[in-house]
Parts: sequence; structure tokens; C-alpha cells
Amino acid sequence: MLLPSFAGAASSGPSIHFPSDPQDRVAVAAYPFREFIVGWKGWDGNTPSKVPHEQQMELKDFAAHVAEKFNVHHIEPWSPIFPSTDPKYLEQFRAAVDKAKSSVVDVAVDGGHSQYALDKAEREKAVTSSNQWVDVGVALGSPSIRTHIDGAKDSKPDVGRAADTLARVAEYASNKNVVIHLENDNPVSEDPFFIVEVIEKVNSPWLRALPDFGNSLAAHDEAFQDRAMEAMFAHAYGICHVKDGEVDDRGKSSHVDLAKAFAALKKHNYKGYCSIEYDAPGDPYKATAALVEATIKYLS
Repeated sequence: MLLPSFAGAASSGPSIHFPSDPQDRVAVAAYPFREFIVGWKGWDGNTPSKVPHEQQMELKDFAAHVAEKFNVHHIEPWSPIFPSTDPKYLEQFRAAVDKAKSSVVDVAVDGGHSQYALDKAEREKAVTSSNQWVDVGVALGSPSIRTHIDGAKDSKPDVGRAADTLARVAEYASNKNVVIHLENDNPVSEDPFFIVEVIEKVNSPWLRALPDFGNSLAAHDEAFQDRAMEAMFAHAYGICHVKDGEVDDRGKSSHVDLAKAFAALKKHNYKGYCSIEYDAPGDPYKATAALVEATIKYLS
């Protein structure tokens, strides 16, 4: 197994030596397994997990669990299920990952603050939150974090303000050898073409796109999804999210054409990790195993 490593000075941009073996390019995201992580309290913060306690695990043990269940040695933890970000806990987390002969390849961060709000204080909070998670990434040996572009109560999406805010985050991250990724998630605040505009305006090798195979399908048709994948993979670097479908807020399911998504990945010579992020009701284990197998096949 090849772990991510860095080379070159921060000023010249990231230079991660990604593995080339298809299996070593696969990661598993913690998000689909949130119900299985001790401490998850639901979206409202008050709803206990439906999973019996004996089937739950500590987040720091997720890497060993993924290695055992899927023979995958890269993980992508999710910020809302971290029990702590103090240095002692992060040291324990990293030691557990190392013991599993695994690595953290991205930290998916839900910051909760808008980078394009009219309110300057809100934008400052977005910078502070992202920078704090950059430090978490450093502590865990992660080459990148994904930060959300959150919606604002006082503004529609604004490229200029978002770019100004994220340029500051990218500069901070560059000094820590951590890449900032932006995902096509929220259909309004994280529209894929808005993300691309922001990335192009910032024009930093430390701010990149995180193409999610299914998120754009929840709000748009397949033609939009195809254009989104082309635009996002043209600006991608270290992480993408593999899923075979998406279920919207009304329970409507959509289906991802994996062959087409991986064709866009290869067309743009994407060399980074493919993080499996099953996102539909039901058992995440069987679906994740199937997506791991499919991803290895498409990367081979």
C-alpha cells in the first residue's frame, strides 16, 4: 500500500504522490456509516442512532474496520462525527489509523458558515473554521480537506466574496501542505459551475474541485450532471466521491451512470483518490462493497 506523501515547496503547489494501483486509489467515506459511529445524534443533534450499541464503533477505529470489511486502507472521516479535535485525541486517532496500516486521505468538513455572506463577521467565521480543520488534517496526516460553501441568509451566491474568503483559506492551507477541495453538494450554494467560477477566480493550485458522482442529479437532469462532471474533473486534484445514486429530500431516487462518470475522470487524467460515499437508505455495507469492486474495475 502506498500512503500519500508530499514533495516540493508550498509555493510551487501540491505535489502528492498518488498510488497508481486501482485498489490503492480507493477510500471509504465515514459519512454513510455515521449511524455506526459512537456519538452520532442525528441531524437535529437529539436523535439517538438506531444502530445497536454493540454494532457501533469509535471514529478512531473506523480505519481498522474499513480495512477488515473492505480491504481498503484509506478513509475520509466527516467532521460532525469527531468526538474531539484536541491534540491528544487526534494523536490517538492517527495512531489507530497507522496501526491499521491505513491513512486519512481527506477530511470532509461541514463548517456551518458562509464564505459569500454580506456579513463580514460570518465570512471571518468561515475562514477560522476552515483553518482549524486544516490543522486537524495536518495532525491526521491528511493531504486535503473538503470544506463546504454554506448558504447565506443575507445574500445569494457571490463569486467575488466567496473567492476572497477561500483565497485566504487556500493561502493558509498552502503553508501546511493541505489542499482545499470544494464539492458540488448543495444545489444552490455549491452549484458545480459556481464552484468552478470561484476556483478559477482564486487561481490557486491549493483550491480544487471535489466531483461528487451523484449530488447534482438530486436537483438536475442527467445532461446537467454530465456537464457538471466535465467541469469539476477539469479542476479536480486529490479526491472525488463515488456513488451509484442519490435520493432527494422527497425520497426520489436517481441513478448514476458509473461508466460515464469514470470516463470523465479518465478524460481529465485524474490521479487522486476515489472515496466511496454510498448515499441512500439501507445497509451501507453491501452497497459500499459493490462500489469498491466497481471502482477498482473502472480504474483498471
